[in-house]
Amino acid sequence: MPTPALSLAQINSAPLAQAKTLLGGLYEHSDWIAHQALAQRPFASLAQLKYAMCQVLDAAPREAQLALVRAHPELAGKALVAQDLTAESRHEQQKAGLTDCTAQELAHIQQLNSDYEAKFGWPFILAVRGPRGTGLTKRDILQTFARRLQDHPDVELQECLRNIHRIVEIRLGDKFGCEPTQGNMLWDWQESLARHSDPGCAERGELTVTYLTDAHRACAQELHQRMAECGFDEVYTDAVGNVVGRYHPQAPGARYLMTGSHYDTVRNGGKYDGRLGIFIPLACVRALHHSGQRLPFGIEVVAFSEEEGQRFKATFLSASALTGSFQQAWLAQQDADGVTLQAAMEHAGLQIADIAALARDASQYLGFVEVHIEQGPVLNGLHLPLGVVTSINASVRYACSVSGTASHAGTTPMNRRRDAANAVAELALYLEQRAARDGDSVATIGQWQVPNGSVNVVPGRCDFSLDLRAPQDAQRDALDHDVLAQLAAICQRRGLTYRAEQTLRASAAPSHAAWQQRWERAVQTLGLAVHRMPSGAGHDAMKLHELLPQAMLFVRGQNGGISHSPLESTTSHDMQLALEAFDHLLRELSGAPD
Repeated sequence: MPTPALSLAQINSAPLAQAKTLLGGLYEHSDWIAHQALAQRPFASLAQLKYAMCQVLDAAPREAQLALVRAHPELAGKALVAQDLTAESRHEQQKAGLTDCTAQELAHIQQLNSDYEAKFGWPFILAVRGPRGTGLTKRDILQTFARRLQDHPDVELQECLRNIHRIVEIRLGDKFGCEPTQGNMLWDWQESLARHSDPGCAERGELTVTYLTDAHRACAQELHQRMAECGFDEVYTDAVGNVVGRYHPQAPGARYLMTGSHYDTVRNGGKYDGRLGIFIPLACVRALHHSGQRLPFGIEVVAFSEEEGQRFKATFLSASALTGSFQQAWLAQQDADGVTLQAAMEHAGLQIADIAALARDASQYLGFVEVHIEQGPVLNGLHLPLGVVTSINASVRYACSVSGTASHAGTTPMNRRRDAANAVAELALYLEQRAARDGDSVATIGQWQVPNGSVNVVPGRCDFSLDLRAPQDAQRDALDHDVLAQLAAICQRRGLTYRAEQTLRASAAPSHAAWQQRWERAVQTLGLAVHRMPSGAGHDAMKLHELLPQAMLFVRGQNGGISHSPLESTTSHDMQLALEAFDHLLRELSGAPD
């Protein structure tokens, strides 16, 4: 007979020796981690227990961390061949098909094991059951193996420890008979939507969905169908391509909570950026509909059609229509093929004349909330699945150029050069120092070109971009002033000229205090520590901030928190927690909708 599932009540009430036994086998031959975490009993949730164990390992000395890593078997290694694995490890490697390798596959993996051990001095650790828990493919495992072989040892040790925590998370679920069923459903929905990709990218297995392409319109159709299946009372595509679902309130005339995010992507992007914030409220409405429940307020989910500015330069095009700030001049913008925005909209059957009518009346809404993958490494490094956003950063961007004199690299003395690229290099080092002074400001030169550059020519011109961001407008403005002043001083000292054309200036969007606190209470209810953080990336909430009180919830990303990349990922467990936090916000709001 199967072993009965554990409960938190058992763990909280059992004598210490018994509780230690019950949590045995979570960490490979290293039960001391779970044992030390038991000092923090009682646990309000399984998520809190997981976090307590993460804290224990973080506080442990490096040698203890290395000993834990070295206690793990190699993937498809000698222990597997000799059938000398723990039951847990064998089950996990079996799930990923590693117990059924061909001789060629086995030789490949064992060579990778050897190369990895030679470089790092410990075995490669990967949660082979993957972010959904059903097992990675052998192809995924091999690609991850090869990629992580290039890491710095300090980075790779932390990645090993994070994968160990993920292994433990799955093992805990097995022990407690706890499956993230809603998170698995969200995972499947996102995999389904990711089938649609623009021509050229789809053939390479890349995800690219830009405004009003065939793939974009296929996404809109799938989202429309998904909303209808979830039980929304109204589902429609509006004049800019937003897919809107409305779930009516208990009584006519009540206000609505607006939520959602975008379904377009950057080129060769990830599956969760934007889309996670569409599917989580869809799942909540689905649960309400299936249980026959209505709330004192309605729910309006907007799948925004354009946020990334990849095909046309009109970033936040679709959210601008809702705030009444859509600019008719945008219609003349052209994409890389010379197609105007107006022509693309007409080809898609959108009614341009109806755009003005999309502007929302703020008095009809309670506010706007958005769930989004973090797109950064902070939550991943803290072992926290959720974070509460305090503000969306203010930003300013420039297209810049420094001009000097192109001259022979062999005959021009160092003290006689007017090197444009070196001036930009000096500015780049200043950016690091100046942004770090604020702690939470960031400054980036993301593009850097020497037109007609040659290996034996001193650069006479350097074109570059500037991207400056900070949580508050005044902080952004101070950073902006200092960077431009430094650029001017560098050029004057080096005998150069420069141009800096501002291409974007966006104000900060601080979270509304009451809405931020609702997210904080939702996170606390899950037994998690509340981590408050600014958003360095722009979001649809940044635009809705002009019309409604707004606040955001971040969800941890995997693979170091990378985003705008095929490696962007999160787990079904973390999505489940985000859904439960959203549901808590709805329940709390139902008690006091004003």
